[in-house]
Amino acid sequence: MNELWVVKLGSSLITQHGRCLDRDWIAQMAAQISQLHSRGIGAVVVSSGAVAAGLQALQMDGRPEELEELQGAAAVGQPLVMQAWSQALRDNGLRVAQILLSHDDARLRERYLNLRAMVRRLVEYGVIPIINENDSVCTDEIKFGDNDRLAAMVADLAGAQRLVLATDQWGLLTADPRKDPTARRITRADAGDARLDAMAGDGGKLGQGGMRTKLDAARRSARSGVNTWIVHGRQPNLLPGLVDGVVPGTELLAPTGDGVWNARRRWLGTALHVEGDVIIDAGAAKVLSTGEASLLPVGVVDVRGEFLSGDLVRCLDPDGHEVARGLINYAAADMLRLCGAKGHEIEARLGREGDAEVIHRDNLLISGGDLG
Repeated sequence: MNELWVVKLGSSLITQHGRCLDRDWIAQMAAQISQLHSRGIGAVVVSSGAVAAGLQALQMDGRPEELEELQGAAAVGQPLVMQAWSQALRDNGLRVAQILLSHDDARLRERYLNLRAMVRRLVEYGVIPIINENDSVCTDEIKFGDNDRLAAMVADLAGAQRLVLATDQWGLLTADPRKDPTARRITRADAGDARLDAMAGDGGKLGQGGMRTKLDAARRSARSGVNTWIVHGRQPNLLPGLVDGVVPGTELLAPTGDGVWNARRRWLGTALHVEGDVIIDAGAAKVLSTGEASLLPVGVVDVRGEFLSGDLVRCLDPDGHEVARGLINYAAADMLRLCGAKGHEIEARLGREGDAEVIHRDNLLISGGDLG
């Protein structure tokens, strides 16, 4: 394949008003993916719909609130989602693979690298990976958070050139059209443009159908050098139309050159989610912003959240602005004991030897607060 796209399809598209799988639409998308293949473009699909399909199969009215019931519905529905995709893609001469992910698959770097190699090999074989979060076992503490974020991570590990976020909106608008009749669609912009934040809303229903999460996903992908389209998923001939440049939507562009992170920084910035915060003083914030120093205990003022050694945390300056994020060498309880400690004080405060660095510079990402 000359190019690879990651295509994320939300529940509003996969299902009929959230009640059951829309098999006719899935069949149409499978035919479009086949057209991409005929033009030398491979595809990885991030597909929602498992919970909705399971609820229908279990004849349950409404979405349950209990975690166990949601997990059970996902366990019942996931085979039905795969059955629909498998049949539709097979009808178009394509093979399919199922990949269910949890956050541990990304958090553990060795597992992440193995996953990346496997997905890329499947693409080389001409197989269409269908990826979803493993909702039947994931709890809130270990979830990616949303499929937009999952799709951004998949775009990075798959080595994609394009991320397509198909939704029930026509792209990113300058304002909520229900409040501002003059709102217009943004056709193209730099993903990192700060002016887009006000346009994306808060991520709820009034935030243009979760547009906030899509902007965050586009920015994560941009750091991997991946451009993102946000498009209405029920447009006829959507995917081939994107190739030909005739489908309306919003294109968010990635930076080039030094603006693209290396592989390890992409893993830190796109695959992991933040488990807590360390508040640092102004001096430490200034030093960290150079990207050439580790974070030492003496620069830490306070700790927020419950995290373990090896988790990803944010480094916030005294005003609460994110300066960096990285893999911390201490659990939250130990970090509280070490706030403000100088190097020779570490052992006395912990009652044992400890690392000189809170976060080593090799595990530190200067994020500037633009990762969501």
